[in-house]
Amino acid sequence: MPFIPHTEADVKGMLGAIGAPSIDALFDEIPAALRCGPLKHVPEGLPEMQVSRLMSERAALDGGALNFIGAGAYEHHIPAAVWEITTRGEFYSAYTPYQAEASQGTLQVLYEYQTMMTALTGMEVSNASMYDGASALGEALLMALRANRKNGSGRVLMPRTVHPYYLDVVRATTPAQGIAVEYLDYCPQRGVTLADALKAHEGSAPTAVVIQQPNFFGQLEDVDAITDWAQAQGALVVAVVNPVSLALLKPPGEWGSGARFGDASDGIASAPERPAMDGRAGHSEESGGRATDGQGSALPRGADIVCGDGQPLGSPLSSGGPYFGFMTTKMAYVREMPGRIVGRTVDLDGKPGFTLTLQAREQHIRRAKAKSNICTNQGLLVTAATIHMSLLGPEGLEEVASASMANTRTLVEALTSIPGVTRVFEGAGFHEAVIRLPQPVAPLLERLSQREIFGGFDLSAHHPQLGNALLVCATETKTGADIETYRRALAELLA
Repeated sequence: MPFIPHTEADVKGMLGAIGAPSIDALFDEIPAALRCGPLKHVPEGLPEMQVSRLMSERAALDGGALNFIGAGAYEHHIPAAVWEITTRGEFYSAYTPYQAEASQGTLQVLYEYQTMMTALTGMEVSNASMYDGASALGEALLMALRANRKNGSGRVLMPRTVHPYYLDVVRATTPAQGIAVEYLDYCPQRGVTLADALKAHEGSAPTAVVIQQPNFFGQLEDVDAITDWAQAQGALVVAVVNPVSLALLKPPGEWGSGARFGDASDGIASAPERPAMDGRAGHSEESGGRATDGQGSALPRGADIVCGDGQPLGSPLSSGGPYFGFMTTKMAYVREMPGRIVGRTVDLDGKPGFTLTLQAREQHIRRAKAKSNICTNQGLLVTAATIHMSLLGPEGLEEVASASMANTRTLVEALTSIPGVTRVFEGAGFHEAVIRLPQPVAPLLERLSQREIFGGFDLSAHHPQLGNALLVCATETKTGADIETYRRALAELLA
């Protein structure tokens, strides 16, 4: 049976009822130059057997290579139970839970997810997911523009250490809506934002300052001092974070210590790490004094908006996806948050239940008042992330983060033992690092892939000033034998 089971007589009858001569006439307001025409490159339909074979062949292209790439797509171990539960019919086939009385299970999962993400990021409220991390950053900047009425210029200070693909999305989605991005240079020795780059903007009333932690190079930014500086300028702080790193690092909701930016002897203060958690993923103790706005008034603690990609939380690397974005914020800005929020309430009998509360999408409110129309709810991936975090717990997530950091240190030590291979940046990092090779990167990566090794992310296109630079990553999935296999293969190719 065809997907749309309308006969030609049905179609003719409906067109006659509305007085239209043809289906094409329903779209005559669209100029011919904007229409795609026939879909010449879409293949004809295939029988089920051939479709299954085609999809199996394409899935096999992922292969079983050793992966050291990272760069926003991280290979973590996913307990088997995560997707066994996620793909149960109750979750796998559930649609957006508009009917609360029929969707209590889905709504409760989303509510638990929101609770976990606020705990992890140290913020007060979370939405029920975004499309992906890159578009979440674009949405966060537009949200900051709406929320920061005092500094409403739309000027955003963006470190060049932010993921280049995120920058591409921001450039594509925000300029027409009033965002003007100004870039901040980074320290060539440390790979973190320069103090002088920020000081050049003092008194310019920026709308927002972006901080990625860890940054694209895997380095740890001086988040406390940057946060204090931004808030002293009246700017909102937009944090872009790796959720796994928050099992070890201070959560964005607690950034800001009162230190002056650049107090360290080399102009960049060390980013703080947190050695242990107190049973809540992302919580750390208060520390240090509070910064002021120059007139003695204490600045608010923490980032204002936190976003990122949830892929490290239970989503597999599967032919380039899937991904989901997350966003958390302070309660003061909740009505500017895109997407939807699940709330807990009671029914007429006093029994607890869950329902969609704030829904700022154009589907639910007048289009002119919508906060966004691209904040897709990635419900299935959010379900997997919730189950993943539940199974690991705070201690398990901390073990994953610690093992990833340790493996990356081992990887860098192994690779830099090869003559001509050096580490590019000094200082603390998470589970990625930049190394410099004595030969062009792209041909080496191609030859490594022929040995079933994905050697890293070539930085030459995005940061040519770094030379033959390669971003490498090791998560908890890598063993000493894996690292030695990579070291030996790279050494042979360089020789």
